[in-house]
Amino acid sequence: MSHIIEIKNGIAIFTIDRPERMNAVNDAVMDGLAEFLDQVEDNLDVAYTVITGAGNRAFCAGGDLSEFHSMRTADEALPMLSKMSGLLYRLATLPMPTIALVNGIAVGGGCEIATACDYRVISDQANAGFIQATLAITTGWGGATLLFEKHGKHDRVFRFLSEAEVHTAEKLLEVEWATEIYDGTAEQGLERFLSKMSRIHPSVHRAYKTIAIRKWTADFMRDRMLEESRQCARLWEQEAHHEVVERFLSKRS
Repeated sequence: MSHIIEIKNGIAIFTIDRPERMNAVNDAVMDGLAEFLDQVEDNLDVAYTVITGAGNRAFCAGGDLSEFHSMRTADEALPMLSKMSGLLYRLATLPMPTIALVNGIAVGGGCEIATACDYRVISDQANAGFIQATLAITTGWGGATLLFEKHGKHDRVFRFLSEAEVHTAEKLLEVEWATEIYDGTAEQGLERFLSKMSRIHPSVHRAYKTIAIRKWTADFMRDRMLEESRQCARLWEQEAHHEVVERFLSKRS
């Protein structure tokens, strides 16, 4: 299995379970995430939704280039990009608080997944960065739209995306992408975070989330995320992107 779904005591957890691939996303992970969202979207018993990665090395290393690199043209890449963009919009607009439990490295699409969540609770050993530009593409799953929408200050967000660097947990907290840093195990970090959240009745969290969703709907965030996927697809088919990916894959092999 490429994923694990657990719903227990009001907490729904989706774990990307591909540690041998640094929990990179492939078609099976996408299908698993769709299944998970189907289970939690209308489930009033779920107070919190959590996204994390198996093991302690990686939250998610983005899309699995060894699988997706076979897509050469914009028309071939767009279905994958728009599918994941749609899933991240669904994740972002779940009616309950969503938490990215970033237990290890998060790069590229992994940062887009984490940004779709309301909170990012990050291991003090984790590193993260929007490195898509190093592959001669932009974010393609709606991550830039989410980042500009949620994290405000234009020049800071623009620089965060454009410089394509990997940052320490402390730096991610400083630029306000990380919500909180934990030490110890991921389970301990989540427990500490939820102990604060759980002082407030879940209905209040849901009510505030409704306000956020109302704004995103009015701002046509879904349409903007889809256009982001189209923009990425146009860059995807360029030779610059394929050359960089081929060099990366040859080094890894």
